Amino acid sequence: MNVRQLFQQRVAQTSPAPVGLHIVKAEGNYLYDDEGKAYLDLIGGISVCNVGHRHPKVVAAIKDQADQYLHIMVYGELVQTPQVAYANLIAENMPASLNCVYFTNSGAEATEGALKLARRVTGRPNIISCINSYHGATLGALSVMGDEYWRNAFRPLMPGVNRFHYNSQELIDAIDTQTGCVLIETVQAEAGVIEPNIEWLQKLRAKCTEMGTLLIFDEIQCGFGRTGKLWGFENYGVVPDVVLLGKALGAGMPMGAFVSSFENMWSFTENPILGHITTFGGHPVSCAAGMAGMQALLEEKLIDTVATKEKLFRTLLVHPAIKAVRSKGLLMAIEVADMDKVLATLEKAMKKGLFSDWFLFASNCIRIAPPLTITEDEIRKACEVLLSCL
Repeated sequence: MNVRQLFQQRVAQTSPAPVGLHIVKAEGNYLYDDEGKAYLDLIGGISVCNVGHRHPKVVAAIKDQADQYLHIMVYGELVQTPQVAYANLIAENMPASLNCVYFTNSGAEATEGALKLARRVTGRPNIISCINSYHGATLGALSVMGDEYWRNAFRPLMPGVNRFHYNSQELIDAIDTQTGCVLIETVQAEAGVIEPNIEWLQKLRAKCTEMGTLLIFDEIQCGFGRTGKLWGFENYGVVPDVVLLGKALGAGMPMGAFVSSFENMWSFTENPILGHITTFGGHPVSCAAGMAGMQALLEEKLIDTVATKEKLFRTLLVHPAIKAVRSKGLLMAIEVADMDKVLATLEKAMKKGLFSDWFLFASNCIRIAPPLTITEDEIRKACEVLLSCL
């Protein structure tokens, strides 16, 4: 069998018709297939490659750490400089109350860890999340996911979860003394880029504080400059009790984390000891890569360019087939008539060297989430191709 047949037979598939591009190289803002064709990447590995593919500083950090050591011991027992240094860099760029980092292998694992943390800190059984939210695909994360289509085939799921519409008063009213945590996306991504109402978010913060409920913000997609701020919550003046990180956290390497106060995290150390544990979370190579990526993001002031690039996209994306453009920084959704229109446009665009995708809960929208390193000329090229395909 050739490599495409092996891909179909030996690699577990998640859709009946995968895109099937055979990518042999990725560099900067481009993907390259086995025939040498270049594709401008408008999704950056789903908000992973915020500093572009194979940023030189990230590659150098990976090589340097590989020369020192790879895995040496279950996470948390030995002092490993890459973990310590990266945790410190993250904490130094968070509000003072978010000063302790637990590294995981993925965003979904960060969700799982944060749910356990809320249960451990509050001793309460119930969880509130949002309709059309996405927090991962493991069973705990699936339990708080906000769409029945994706949940139903895997029941029974975790009990005690109630879901309400984002920005709804009903969600706030439902928080009581049995609510351990409220878990929301700072900006709803898979719903097609839905922003929180600032007053609603402030009321939510106040109600959680009043009830002793942990407020968890999922920043897995909107963190690391995606929204034009380092963290999405900085746009709204509300600080959560726990933050979930992933995707761009590893700058192309697999990584997740949840961040809270040292006092909250200490609850994992006793009754029981090893209250949360992972073998590969905080892998030294992933930590070295992620730290190099975050340093590049800050040193190269990529976040400062996001608002201008967002405005350029919005200025150019005008077409009778476009019903709406929703955006927060370089997280954008182009709404068209239906999913058929989306898929046809994406297929045509790919033939013209433009790679993009759709949203889980907004299948009538084209996803735009490029590396933050995308240039203004590349934005013009991308919009020209998209409009011609529409």
